[in-house]
Amino acid sequence: MAARFYDHAGRRQSLSRRSVLRGAGVALALPWMTAMQRTARGEAADQPPRRFVAMTLGLGLHGPNLTPAEPGRGYAPSRYLAQLDDIRDRFTVISGSSHPGVTGGHRAEASILSANVLAPVGRGKNTVSLDQFMAKHLGSHTRFPSLVLSSSGSNSPSYTEQGAMIPAESSPSQLYMKLFVDDSPAEQARQSQRLLEGRSIMDLVADDTRRLRRELGAGDRDRLDAYMTSVRELEHRLQESADWARRPKPQVDTPKPVDISDPNDFVGRQRLMSDMIRLALETDSTRFVTYHLGGSGGVVPLPGVDEGYHALSHHGLDEGKIDQLAIVEEAIIAAWGDFLRSLAARDDRGESLLDRTSVLLTSNLGNASNHDNRNMPLLVAGGGFRHGQHLAFDPRDNAPLPNLFVSLLQQQGMEIDRFASSTGTMTGFEPA
Repeated sequence: MAARFYDHAGRRQSLSRRSVLRGAGVALALPWMTAMQRTARGEAADQPPRRFVAMTLGLGLHGPNLTPAEPGRGYAPSRYLAQLDDIRDRFTVISGSSHPGVTGGHRAEASILSANVLAPVGRGKNTVSLDQFMAKHLGSHTRFPSLVLSSSGSNSPSYTEQGAMIPAESSPSQLYMKLFVDDSPAEQARQSQRLLEGRSIMDLVADDTRRLRRELGAGDRDRLDAYMTSVRELEHRLQESADWARRPKPQVDTPKPVDISDPNDFVGRQRLMSDMIRLALETDSTRFVTYHLGGSGGVVPLPGVDEGYHALSHHGLDEGKIDQLAIVEEAIIAAWGDFLRSLAARDDRGESLLDRTSVLLTSNLGNASNHDNRNMPLLVAGGGFRHGQHLAFDPRDNAPLPNLFVSLLQQQGMEIDRFASSTGTMTGFEPA
């Protein structure tokens, strides 16, 4: 499949995913580049864009209450999924899948979206997360290439290509200000000056590296060229930031939300932030969102719950704890379902916002009680896929979850064959 782009003279050209550089009898395959972005599956260029939302849970979901007993399309809804039966054709349940080689219990939160096998504590670093890979290549069309959010604290599963965690925003009211309230003229001037200073530094670095290049050998020149490529990308992002700083932000009828002060109101916070995510997508302020719902240590204020959420997740098969845990997790799934319904109710140029948005719900813990990272809970909704099924893989020999990531990337229009430890696309998970 060839992708269309334009050369310096404005002539339309095409660049295939299999394109190579040829010279002196050598053929070098090109990595994926923005010029290879195609109009996905023949869709018209003026159709609404595709989007992605990842909601990640720090304390998992109790498998027996989540996973249907039967595979396929005729499954009987599990306890948790019964409340979503009216929209069962909008999502897919996947069981028997995990990140190959990833262990470490809670530490594997860092690998939820990167699928990176963690080194021992204090050694090694993470790799780029799925959301940030999308944002790097496809996030330049919106004011914010991505949003990284959390229910509390700054931890997130979003990582840069350099393996650095991106701190999360946990305040819905602060997010509202960032999305919809224009900065004062003085602040806009300060932002413009900071961006100008950043570009000036890039100019100095470029001058220095050009001088240095003449003194280097071939291998070091290649490494320097790779560095300069990253500098040019940063210059481009700085210019885009300067352009957005001069544009007014979108106006919405929704008033600024009031943050929920109770740190244990886990589900209330989830619902409030989910409303903000919908607004961000609806106004096309961003197209890539990660929302991490870390584990509350206190008692979630729900009838029938009197023990802390974290303690309940480590239930040790105690039936009383599992019953209370089910109340909390049912409420989490209900809030997720309402988020899907809200996207489905919004028109996006003739399609629903949900049909154009892939929504992932998962956790690093398949069994929080014993810190097992296999058999990760997994629900995927929207995005133009053929849903309404339970894809059941072997619970003892799990299917690679990164295969799903490849399917999601390809649905975004990216000509990607591999992500992390993937072996292809997710078997049985197909576009509609």
